[in-house]
Amino acid sequence: MRTVELLCCPVLEETVRAAWDRLAGAGLPSLARHGHPTNRPHLTLAAVEAFPPGAVDRIAGRFDAALPLPVRLERVTVLDGSAPLVWLVRPTPELTALHGAVWAALDDAGGQRPWHAPGRWVPHLSLALRFRDHDRRRARAVVGGDRPEGRFVAARSYDGDTRTVHPVGGDFPAD
Repeated sequence: MRTVELLCCPVLEETVRAAWDRLAGAGLPSLARHGHPTNRPHLTLAAVEAFPPGAVDRIAGRFDAALPLPVRLERVTVLDGSAPLVWLVRPTPELTALHGAVWAALDDAGGQRPWHAPGRWVPHLSLALRFRDHDRRRARAVVGGDRPEGRFVAARSYDGDTRTVHPVGGDFPAD
């Protein structure tokens, strides 16, 4: 599997990591406990089995034109009742257009994940992967009610086979 992801500016990344730490400190599930070196706050735009020929160049051109992209986080919620705990991302017209452009560049890719498809995609930054809906109120209290703002500054692709990341566009920061 290959993903296309947006990375946060340092201030927004630190804000999300601090929320991860507060959740873990409260004994709740948290991505703070996910120790893989590629683990960092990100917004997934698409996931496919493999990139078709030329897709990376097409995608990189879109990111080079669109980034940095302002972002505002909204409320904390649990997707699908018993799945990821997430911080929702406000879907601005610019973000929605970039998402659509990435999907268009991957139109002929096999294994597209339907939950990332335009019209179904819920833009978010994950806080915990497995979360019980009945702990949502407690998690919201721990994370706080702030609506942080920042920018998406770079894009990467995660390769699920090798568990590595590769820059795709923007001002790619070190992991």
